[in-house]
Amino acid sequence: MGIDWAPNTNRIVTCSVDRNAYVWTQGEDGNWSTTLVHLRINRAATCVKWSPMENKFAVGSAARLLSICYFEKENNWWVSRHIKKPIRSTITSLDWHPNNMMVVAGSSDFQVRVFSAYIKDIEDQPEATAWGSKLPLGQLLAEFPNTPSGGGWVHSVSFSADGNKVAWVGHDSSVNVADASQGRAVYKLKTRCLPFLVCTWITNNSLIAGGHSCIPMLYSYNHAEIKLIAKVENSKKKQTEGLSAMKKFQRLDKQAIDTDDTCLESVHQNAITCINMFGGTKAQVKKFSTSGLDGYDMTVKYSYIDHF
Repeated sequence: MGIDWAPNTNRIVTCSVDRNAYVWTQGEDGNWSTTLVHLRINRAATCVKWSPMENKFAVGSAARLLSICYFEKENNWWVSRHIKKPIRSTITSLDWHPNNMMVVAGSSDFQVRVFSAYIKDIEDQPEATAWGSKLPLGQLLAEFPNTPSGGGWVHSVSFSADGNKVAWVGHDSSVNVADASQGRAVYKLKTRCLPFLVCTWITNNSLIAGGHSCIPMLYSYNHAEIKLIAKVENSKKKQTEGLSAMKKFQRLDKQAIDTDDTCLESVHQNAITCINMFGGTKAQVKKFSTSGLDGYDMTVKYSYIDHF
């Protein structure tokens, strides 16, 4: 259900519906060894993500809780601490604040929540941020509903590079931004696209979203409004192989058509389910990659000047 790579320490963390998470470490011989994480959950683990400093990670689950996991040297294993209230449904996505101390989680109860993920056993006292100054583990710092105008469960969340903004996309085909520097105001754009499944910031004022429309979309935020800037890819018909006589007659028999005109005018032929940075940082992404249910992936070189 979830996988994430820590590039600096070269460790991988995975989680799945068997209610377990594993940390994978590569040895000098090139082989990978696994360490079980003590999650203590009774439902499926749905998503996982390393913190920016890679000394801990967060795991979302259908158990209506968020697990903050860190390595305990005394016992040589990964342990977890739970954040439960006020989560009321499955956590579908999460992301870390750049300061390594806060995490944002989206869930199927139509809510986006910002929590403190400070572990005093392994970290120094955090500094005050726009989201709050008191940061004990599990402290609810902000809560944003995705319910106006019909609402929908939250598919993806993302902190901006400066940490002051949270973006999320929901099943109501919306793109949303909550800005802590603007009194935690929430801005919502209802789009005409099919629902988005993933989103990520690529500068402090722009983000990429993708989903069932099969095309990455570029949006810009100017502290008062979210605007669609462009489709990132050039739509074009995917080349298909010619039909054999047998396939042609089979299609005539089953579908009453004699053409293979079922391809979309986009690179991806099914929903985009993942967008990852391939070069640069969230403050200035140079490349990003997308992958989808069609089994294809795409890498995009990106050069963008903020429109605002």
